[in-house]
Amino acid sequence: MKVPVISLVSLSLLVASGHAQQKREIIPAEAKTESYVNEAKLPEGWPVPGPYNEVTKKEYPVYRVAVTENGGRTRAFWTLFSHIQSKSISMTAPVEMTMEEKEGAMKMTAMGFLYQSTSVGALGADGEKVEVTDVPALTALSYAWQGENSKKAVAEARVALDAELARQKLEAEGYRILGYNGPSVPKSKRTHELQAILKE
Repeated sequence: MKVPVISLVSLSLLVASGHAQQKREIIPAEAKTESYVNEAKLPEGWPVPGPYNEVTKKEYPVYRVAVTENGGRTRAFWTLFSHIQSKSISMTAPVEMTMEEKEGAMKMTAMGFLYQSTSVGALGADGEKVEVTDVPALTALSYAWQGENSKKAVAEARVALDAELARQKLEAEGYRILGYNGPSVPKSKRTHELQAILKE
């Protein structure tokens, strides 16, 4: 299975994982009035999301991720959830969603569940629908916001990212959304990041 540049998705279905039952912690992000609602552990070395409502450059370490291209968000989520359950792998935040421009809007082409570290699990295919891979360290321009993962919000984040790419004369090799919160968090407090992954 071809593994695309990874991107992130909203955790709108995490209630089934038991993730929502964990004790939540509010972690201040470098933000104006927002604060990140931390529901699950981030992967090893992963930066806290934010600051909100502005473009920043962020560095990400090598990380391990299970990826599927199996249908839309719901089908992809359950495919990956079944995978981590069968391997006794803990759910982390965020969930990745690979984004591509289609018909004038950004749409998901693949979803990824991140492992806690590259020492967890094994690389390779898990059946025909899931591929586990290690993603090399990367740099991205990131725009974080709190609220819904709506087409309008994504479009606004994309405009901000593309303006900064042009200003810094940088090129993106792909886009991804990172979604950090599940349904137990009010929509107004859910954190998302749209990121432009930079070409080396």
